[in-house]
Amino acid sequence: MDSYGRNEKLFSRKRSFTFGAYGGVDKFICTDETRPESIERSILDILDSPTSETKPVLPAASSQRDTELFEIIEKLQGSRLDEQRCAFPPPLKVLKIRGTFPLILPPKCGGYWIDPPMEKFDKTSPTVSESRSGTESYEIMERDLEAKIYREFFRSKYHHSFTAVDPCLGSLVLSACLEEDEKRLRVILRMKESTVHGVFSLCLFHHFPTAAELAKMLCDNVTVTIFEPVSYLKAPELITAFDEHRMSQNFKFGVLYQKEGQLTEEEILSNNDESKDFQEFLSILGETVKLQGFTGFRGGLDVCHGQTGKDAVYTSFSGREIIFHVSTKLPFTEGDTQQLQRKRHIGNDIVALVYQEGQVPFISDIISSHFLHCFIAVRQVERASGNKEGGCKAFQVSVTAREDVPPFGPALPDPPIFTEPSRLREFLLTKLINAEISCYKAERFSRLELRTRSSLLEALRSELSAQSQCMQGSSTPSTLPHYEGNRGGLEGGGGFIENFKRAIRVRSHSFDNLGVPRKTVGTGISLKPRATQNNTCSTEKEGESEMTSKQPGTNVQQNDNLGAREINSLNCSHEDV
Repeated sequence: MDSYGRNEKLFSRKRSFTFGAYGGVDKFICTDETRPESIERSILDILDSPTSETKPVLPAASSQRDTELFEIIEKLQGSRLDEQRCAFPPPLKVLKIRGTFPLILPPKCGGYWIDPPMEKFDKTSPTVSESRSGTESYEIMERDLEAKIYREFFRSKYHHSFTAVDPCLGSLVLSACLEEDEKRLRVILRMKESTVHGVFSLCLFHHFPTAAELAKMLCDNVTVTIFEPVSYLKAPELITAFDEHRMSQNFKFGVLYQKEGQLTEEEILSNNDESKDFQEFLSILGETVKLQGFTGFRGGLDVCHGQTGKDAVYTSFSGREIIFHVSTKLPFTEGDTQQLQRKRHIGNDIVALVYQEGQVPFISDIISSHFLHCFIAVRQVERASGNKEGGCKAFQVSVTAREDVPPFGPALPDPPIFTEPSRLREFLLTKLINAEISCYKAERFSRLELRTRSSLLEALRSELSAQSQCMQGSSTPSTLPHYEGNRGGLEGGGGFIENFKRAIRVRSHSFDNLGVPRKTVGTGISLKPRATQNNTCSTEKEGESEMTSKQPGTNVQQNDNLGAREINSLNCSHEDV
């Protein structure tokens, strides 16, 4: 035992290291008991020294072989350390202008526009009184100007419809109405890209034009020469449903609550308590309603089992129903830093409000989402100097959107300060609706809308043609494409994503019945407008696709109902949106 203890002191393992496939190398050093610290220091110096410095590891009497071995080890360790070294991002620096932080800051990578612009912010003081005209009114944008033409000028009058498949343009649906009183001919042509409407005086024609000639007058690219007449008695219903599929009287928007010092998505989505000022702001937007048994537009929230919270903020405005996905009212999950139950709803909205407390700005891309394209930030500010009125607060507003979203009204006042809650409410609700309509023109949504319209138009043409043949006795009803879906109400008439999912289902079901291989899994539903919402309980999200966790290198997953091929267009990186 004495011998063993003495050897343990003389032979001590100084350091052990492993290099992947090279295995482990343990080096024992034999030396005088009186100098253990100096030898340990010498070895550590060698192991931690840069690769360019070569120090002798063993005395001169050691073999050249051992020296070369340690040189190899030293180079390998230096190489591995370089590979594992990472660069930390620089700390976030927020520019302070005249002692006040702006409401919104652009992201480092760009890709967003801000209104009012940053160069104008330094001229805006929260204490400046609001300048506006008392007669100013806010107008809501029309998403599709041709959507109501058929209902207004065709459906209640005697008219004819025709279908055709053009080699270049694809499916075509033409409607023509003779207005004898005005001695003119009104024509509307539906193509996959757009709908074209025109009115022609009868004196322009030497003979009554054919359907192909009328189509050629509206679009020079039409090459088909024969159109098939539509004799299906329910054709007006299907055509009206197609023309108005983009129209929606219901909207859903997210509401984020940003406290002082919060600069990350995780911090903002983790807020549970609501300050008095935030509650007052929500009361400006609408009324807080109980979700249990709620019969209005619910925007994907559960109204039966409480799986999406107990309360929500709801309002009606200019004949439209609006539901707000308030982050603090959605379910909070302990241990989930990303709060996916909240992001599942807010991340699938297209426009979101951000209520700020304090002076911390909101960074445009702080919330990672393939759908969120616009944010409207609101911050409570001090009233104008000299104003002694009480009971009314002032709010400063700023807007940011992705660079491919065109500008939209109403314009912000100069300065962007609101002192009247009623005026703020009217402005925000109009701005939110117009923001969503304008976002549909962004590259991502416009690309999907084109695919949606093309699928629905093909389904409409196929249905009209097949049903017309059936009425003429040239085919049996069992071989015709039949669209189900009148069983349940389409909650809110769509939104963009709901229309897209509907198009994929219609196309898939139509292809099945026509003997064409299916490309997407889905259930068929009708082009016919579905009934208003009933009291049927469902937790399925309308017009939404599920959000997943935000992880580096992982794209946001969409709802399975969209189909794999259609989802690929959404699965690009968040920064490229």
